[in-house]
Amino acid sequence: MKIKICGITTLQDALTAIEAGADMLGFNFYPQSPRYIPPASCASILRLLGDFKRLVTGVGVFVNSTVQEMTAILDETGLELAQLSGDEMVETVEALGGRGFKAMRLASNSGSNTKVVTQASVKLIQEYAGSRKGEAPAFLLDSLVRGAYGGTGVVADWEQAASLADQYPFLLAGGLTPGNIGEAVTQVKPWGVDVASGVESIPGRKDEAKVRQFIHNARMAEQRMNDSR
Repeated sequence: MKIKICGITTLQDALTAIEAGADMLGFNFYPQSPRYIPPASCASILRLLGDFKRLVTGVGVFVNSTVQEMTAILDETGLELAQLSGDEMVETVEALGGRGFKAMRLASNSGSNTKVVTQASVKLIQEYAGSRKGEAPAFLLDSLVRGAYGGTGVVADWEQAASLADQYPFLLAGGLTPGNIGEAVTQVKPWGVDVASGVESIPGRKDEAKVRQFIHNARMAEQRMNDSR
């Protein structure tokens, strides 16, 4: 299982995440985010990581940027992937040629005791996952908060997520914390997990103890699942 620590803004936070066992680091290029980092600062952090950079995959988080803007920043910083967290079309993901994946925030139809992913959402999932041509992650699954583009701390619908995890290798996000990550991994069994606000001391700055505890608890849950098979 992959673990992504998102919203990295300092070299120390990047080193903490890597030393704790993160597989992916996320850098947010959306200017309105409290976790925004200028591309030049991101590039500097990645250079200073030296050999540590080889241990992780770097992900740039974008909101409604053009393909040209995203490609230029990926090239400037050396990040491997772009996470499209806005209202981007499938064609935008495809135009990145395997370098991009979509963040999905899906609504539900509520029945008596269960929630069902809407047919429109199912179609969107299929389209965006198809644009990745089998590459993981197929997408990132976040909680739906109107007017927000992620990082809200609101827990996603794990019941829906679990049904999707049988079909797609996606990153589970949305309100994950050291306290609930074990349950999330056990219930959903995702390809990977993503956390930003859940391991922060203040927006944009990571809490070292929370980062380490989050990764430890995620790995323990993963191990328990493997042992039970």
